Amino acid sequence: MANILVVDDEHGIRDLLFEILNDVGHQVELAENAAQAREVRNRGCPDLVLLDIWMPDTDGVSLLKEWAGNGQLTMPVVMMSGHATIETAVEATKLGALSFLEKPITLQKLMQAVDVGLKKAVLKAAAPHLVKAHQPLTMSVLTSVPMPATDSHEPAPQHRNPDLLLRLDQPLREAKEAFDKAYFSYHLEIENGSVAKVAEKTGIERTHLYRKLKQLGIDAVRNKHHD
Repeated sequence: MANILVVDDEHGIRDLLFEILNDVGHQVELAENAAQAREVRNRGCPDLVLLDIWMPDTDGVSLLKEWAGNGQLTMPVVMMSGHATIETAVEATKLGALSFLEKPITLQKLMQAVDVGLKKAVLKAAAPHLVKAHQPLTMSVLTSVPMPATDSHEPAPQHRNPDLLLRLDQPLREAKEAFDKAYFSYHLEIENGSVAKVAEKTGIERTHLYRKLKQLGIDAVRNKHHD
């Protein structure tokens, strides 16, 4: 899977994003400030960065500008904040940010932003002549308005499950269970109920996936005819 750098000064958010992204197979590195983020970036380029705007030493927009100025903004960056203004979001876009996640972050929009960012990274690696290093990537402000999950012009699929907030005021086990339920429901919806396709897509053995769905209270029996 991918190597993702999470930069946020809030311990609870870092831990929760780590658990979520790690559970779906990504390698996750954590930084609580710009100094640590610089160290990680200097060691090697991550596939994607989730970058908080408001941090105590250097804010996320300034770090983004720094990376852009010294040629290190070669990876997709998703900005995160609960207090940013439209002007801040526009500034981040001009500097090269891919998208903006408004806190509290919904599970669906988190995975949507990660999926889009990683697809951008793959496309850029496969065809570097099509995307210049200094060219800003298109930004999508992921707030309450549903955003497309791909670069196509087709409308985003409408899911039966409502967005679930990444709540930090509950035990980690409950937060992870809520994420798992939203995650698998999301992919079942995308794959038209095919458990086989979801198992292949997520890298989980099908029998184990059926048990997991049953444990989460997701009715997998009705999906068997799709397989």
